[in-house]
Order: sequence, then C-alpha cells, then structure tokens
Amino acid sequence: MASGIKDKVAIIGMGCTKFGERWDVGAEELMVEAFQECIEDAGVEKKDIEAAWLGTCMEEINVGKTAMPLSLTLQLQHIPATRVENYCATGTEALRGAAYGVASGAYDICLALGVEKLKDTGYGGLPSQGSSFGSLQWLWAANATAPGLFAQLASAYSAKYKIPMEEVKKAMGLISVKSHANGVLNPKAHLQKAVSLDQVLASPIVAHPVGLFDCCGVSDGSACAIVTTPEIAKKLGKKDIVTIKSSQLAVSSAYERSFNEWDCTNFVTTTKCSLKAYEEAGIKNPREEISMMELHDCFSITELITYEDLHISERGGAPKDIMDGFYNRDGKIPCQIDGGLKCFGHPIGASGLRMVYEMYLQLLGRAGARQLDNPKIGLTHNLGGFPMSNICAITILGKYGK
Repeated sequence: MASGIKDKVAIIGMGCTKFGERWDVGAEELMVEAFQECIEDAGVEKKDIEAAWLGTCMEEINVGKTAMPLSLTLQLQHIPATRVENYCATGTEALRGAAYGVASGAYDICLALGVEKLKDTGYGGLPSQGSSFGSLQWLWAANATAPGLFAQLASAYSAKYKIPMEEVKKAMGLISVKSHANGVLNPKAHLQKAVSLDQVLASPIVAHPVGLFDCCGVSDGSACAIVTTPEIAKKLGKKDIVTIKSSQLAVSSAYERSFNEWDCTNFVTTTKCSLKAYEEAGIKNPREEISMMELHDCFSITELITYEDLHISERGGAPKDIMDGFYNRDGKIPCQIDGGLKCFGHPIGASGLRMVYEMYLQLLGRAGARQLDNPKIGLTHNLGGFPMSNICAITILGKYGK
C-alpha cells in the first residue's frame, strides 16, 4: 500500500536569485546564480547529481524547449534531465519530480530548478497567451483576464457571507500591507517598500474591487534545490535535516465552471489538496500545527480565500482573522514571511521553489532579519489557472523525524 513520501526526502541545499527586473542577465545567468548558492549549501559536487528537473512555464520567450537549457547551462553531463510545466505550480512540480526520484530509490541525489525570464517581453503583466494555452481556451474564455476573474471571488464572497464589501476590501488591503512589511526585510525581493492601508485602498481599481496594490507583478528569477535521502544527508554531515513531509497536487476537471454547484467563494482544488497533504504529513489540526506559510497571493482575495480552503480560518471567518493579525509576522501563523508574490513578483517557473527556499531558511534558523521564533512546520501553496479551473500544489516541510 502506498505510504507517501513523509521524511523520505531531505533537502540538503537551496539557492535563490534576487527577483526583479533583471535586465542585466538572461535566464541562463539566473539559473547559474541560483545553482551556485544551492550546490555550495548542499556540500556536494556537480558530478554527484544523478538526475535533474527543470521547471519553466513560458519557454517560448526565455529558455526554449526541452530540458537541454538546464544541462547546457550547468554542464550536467549525460544525466537524465526532464522539463516540467504545470502553470503556477511549475517550480513545485520540478521539486516533486526530484523528490519522487529520490523517494523511489531510483536516484541518490537529484536537482530541481525553476526559472522564468518575463520582463524582457515588454509586457507589464504576463505575455499574451497566443496559442500556447491550447485552441479551446479561446472558446472557453476569449475575453477573460486574471484580475477580472479573481475579482469575482470578492463579490461572491461578500454576498454569500453577508460581509460588507468595505470590510472585505479592508481585509484584502491588510493582506497587502502585511506582505509589503515583510518584503522590506528581504534583500532578494523585487519590491522592498512598506505601504499603508490608506495607500492600498486608494490605489486605482483594476477590476472591482481588486485595486493595483491587490495584484502581484511579474519579474525575473530562479530558485533551486538539491534533494537526497535523510541517510545520505547524515553521511554528508548535515545536522538539522529538513525533510519533505508532504507533496500533493490536485488538478481541476473544470467541473466548477460546468455546473451550478460551485459558488465562486473557494478553490475546490485547494480544499481537497490540503486535506491530502495533511493526511500525508500526519497533521490533525492545521490551525495549531502549522508554523508558517507561503501562499499563492496572485491577488489579495486569493490569499484571503486560501486561508479558508486550507482549513485554518473558518468559512467566512478569514476577514476577522486578518484584522486580528492572525497571519501577521507576529501572529499565530505568519504568512508570506519573505514578502510573497506581492513583493517578489511571479516568474512562474521559479515561484514554487522560491517559497520552499524561505521555509527551508526559516527551519534552519538562517532567515536573518525575517527569522521567526523556532518554527516547526512550513507549508507552501501554488494555484495555477483561474478560479473555476485550476491546479493546486501543496508542499509541507519540517525537521527530520519531528
């Protein structure tokens, strides 16, 4: 019977570039920057890596097809290299592939790397989808925009729970204020400036009620991890060993947009994926057991609803938890400790691994000015696609055997 991967895979090294408008480098230089930090941290040699996974989403505008950009750039000679893509879960998919490679016993040491170079396109947001999203996308959502679709969540949420829109909007604003306050402490963040609630609420509306400061931006960046077994990690002299407690993925069949059952106030994939992740990790009460989180805050309303989908805030209760400071840096479960997508931007292929990087640093007590007090369990969450049809990836990390 399947037993999951809890404590079967250790992360022994990680690296992450500075995210931002990296006009001075290409995707290949970003990959090298992240990899150099990662392999030095791992304490292994390049020849020890037996297989590699590359995560990149919009390959047409940066690294190109196949996994050869990874093997060529890092000079990984004649080992298996696989390119993966799964919308905003792409970076996490690279880690999942490497982790399963180790957990299966097929390899001893594997590399996962995510990268995206978006700013060179000249677009303020994500590039035009063109034909890359498939021919049916133009039939299903010819005029859809991400802000427009996600903004509908706020309207439906306000109506269902009879919470005045002003209160929902304030809660959304406090999410952005919290993330920017955390981003100030992170030298690798794209945006490192605090904002006030008044500034957020006064920002131009993009799609009511989502304002400019409720949206994350796009950027350039790369992050990577080297994984192995806990036994090999011990032989390498690692003392505090960070292991993967759970790695789960849930992909929508678009059932939500096909029938009337879904009311646009939750992400069904996250609701189901989180339960599977908790079961694999042995977590019974996430509100009490989770120490910190990095969530997919593409829009502030996404983060608000995800608190509930993760079974941490009660349904309709997220605004109160937000206003009570539950998810603040000094709250019960700090969220977006590194600044989140809000401050890093969203180079799609890199974001999932960037989130894991922060959890890894926190668990090892190496997060500098951002360091939390003795965190035990960290959770990362990616959501790719649209509210009514999406992909959710959840990773849970902690110390080995604890």
